[in-house]
This record gives sequence, C-alpha cells and structure tokens, in this order.
Amino acid sequence: MISERRATGLIVLAACGYGTLSVVTTLTSRVGVALIALMAWRYALAAPLLVIASGGPSALRIPLGRAAALLVLGGGGQTLVTWLSLSSLEWLSAAQLGFLFYTYPAWVAVFGALSGHERLSGTRVGALILALSGIVLMVGTPWSTTLPFAGLSRALGSAMIYAAYIPLLHTLRGPLSAAVASSYVIAGAAIVFVAWAWFTGVLFVGLSPVVWMLVAVLAFFSTAMAFIVFLRGLEVLGPVRTAILSTAEPFYTAILAALVLGQAIGASTLAGGVCIIIAILLLQRSASPPIPDAPLPD
Repeated sequence: MISERRATGLIVLAACGYGTLSVVTTLTSRVGVALIALMAWRYALAAPLLVIASGGPSALRIPLGRAAALLVLGGGGQTLVTWLSLSSLEWLSAAQLGFLFYTYPAWVAVFGALSGHERLSGTRVGALILALSGIVLMVGTPWSTTLPFAGLSRALGSAMIYAAYIPLLHTLRGPLSAAVASSYVIAGAAIVFVAWAWFTGVLFVGLSPVVWMLVAVLAFFSTAMAFIVFLRGLEVLGPVRTAILSTAEPFYTAILAALVLGQAIGASTLAGGVCIIIAILLLQRSASPPIPDAPLPD
C-alpha cells in the first residue's frame, strides 16, 4: 500500500491529466473534429495501452461477473458522465458548467455520510468548503443569470452521477489492479463512443497528423495514466478526500489554457488556486482510517 502523501500526489497528477482534456478538446474543435469522434479515439487508443500496463491479455482473465460489471457499469458510467456534462454546453457557458459540475465533492460527502462509508471530520468539512470556495473564485457563480433548465439539469445530473460513480468504481475494482480495472472501464466507454461516432458518420472527419498527436496525448496522459494513478490514490484516500483533491483540476486547466490558448489568468483564478492548495494541505493532515467498501460478488 502506498503512503497517503504519495496517493495525494497521484490524485493531483490524475487531475492534471483530466484537466488537459478540455484544452485539447478546444484545439481539436477549432479544426472541425466532433467531440464524439475525439472521445471515441481517445478511449479506443487508451484501452490497449491499459491492457499492456496491466500485464497483457492474460492478466485480464477475471471472473465473468466482475468483468461484465466493469464493462457495463464502469464504462457506461464514464460515457454517461462525459456526455451529460459536455452536452450541457449547448445551454451553459464553460464557467457555469465548471462550477455546477464541481459541486460533485459535496455530493460525494453527502452520499458517503448517508451510506456510512466515510466519516466527515471537521477538517474534511472545512477542506471541502475551502475547495468549493476556490472553485467559485475561479469560475464565478452561475446564478448571476437565469440558467436554462435543460443545461442546469444535465450539469448537476453529471455531477451527482459522478459523485456516485467514484465510490462505485472503487467497489467494482475489488482486489483487481488499477490497470486491469481501468482496461475494462475504458474498453466499455470505447465501445459506446466508437459505435456512436460510426453510426453518426463523424468517426474519421477532420483527422490530421496534428489531431492524431493530440488524440495520443488524450489517450496516454488524460486517460490511461490518469485512470491508473486515480484508482491507486482512491484506494488509499477514499472517495471524499479523492473528490476534494481532484478540484486541483480547474486550476491546472487555467494555467494550461493560458500557456496554450492564450487565456489570461486573473486575480480570482489565482485566489481560487490558493484556496485549493490550502485544502489539499489540510487533507494531507487528516488521516482517519477509511471504512472498507462492501465487496462486489464475483
């Protein structure tokens, strides 16, 4: 078992991988690549990378029930969260979606407390409030304007589903290595997105050598590596602290967007980042033993 300090670093690294996704998506959308196609190639290329990381096809010989659960529930959950959150951009701005989606640590804390799988200490509650305050400072509050119900429901729905998905993924994994569990989850998402992009006729539209390079970044850094280190950190820290630490993602995204897309970093972004860093430090100092998850039947 890795140390809590190292697990914290792994979760932050995973957040950086996931945070790269929105910047690369922006770059590819500018050259006419459909989001569905980008996600299809992202997951399709990441799946074999995870198989290699897991030790090859022989390592994927697991009980049929667990394999099916990871493919259907794990892969389906990944697909659903991605589609709900990104489809809400038809009605919401990126800032509004960012704030609404990053309410998921609060939902994780609520669900964990109700189920009895997490103990909410004063330090954790304070860190949660501080992290969410950092998100508000960075992206602003969406309630300054009237939000269409369709966008609002999809954004909040994706946050709530993701909050339930984090502990579910931890349970589905069971005794499996992070690479093996991720192989099944990513394969499940790949099947859905590839079929979707194929039937809508966008799977091969707009692909160029530069786009393929960006797809490779998503497949390796934002998917294969991010999933493995996320699950390893989750195993040690539990769902609540993992969710709060993951709020480092928008701060990293803001810095990367400034460097790659030329988007300026304002004072509010810096202030929000400081809040998140302090929340991470507080979480490192709160080390109560996690309550074990119920095992998934084979």
